[in-house]
Amino acid sequence: MAEVPDKQIKRLRALIQEAETNLAAASELILSLVGSDIAATNSVKEVSLGKVIEGVFDGQNMVGSDAKTYPVPANYASKSKLVQGDILKLTIADDGAFLYKQIGPIPRKQLVGTLKLESGHYFVEVGSKNYRVLLASVTYFKAKPGDQVSINVPEDDDSTEWAALEAAL
Repeated sequence: MAEVPDKQIKRLRALIQEAETNLAAASELILSLVGSDIAATNSVKEVSLGKVIEGVFDGQNMVGSDAKTYPVPANYASKSKLVQGDILKLTIADDGAFLYKQIGPIPRKQLVGTLKLESGHYFVEVGSKNYRVLLASVTYFKAKPGDQVSINVPEDDDSTEWAALEAAL
């Protein structure tokens, strides 16, 4: 499993703290409006939402706050232009369905490079650096090896392996 940078861990902790604060405020508001106890409110949340896990997108999957890896559908990652390091929320519904939502996009920068295909994987070469891109993005944009493409990468993380394909130029 790839090591998660301290910056991402700090961001996750801040998001969790903010979520806990918001939940407490919402619980107090419900209590003042309907007069029911907090336990009843929490059980309604569990039944309606299922299990909720937050995590960091690693380029292909989400590494959850529980240290487990969850598969992110390539079409969703491609369509949403997820960048390595983005914060996601996964809701696992009672019927087992996985519902992802991007809740913490990290700052990004846009680069232009050349699409390459090596050993069955697509890369975008920018200077001397190669960034992996999802096959779903390549097929969506109908890009071919040798095409000039625009990609999004984290603004200040030079160790990034993955990029989000923005457009074929």
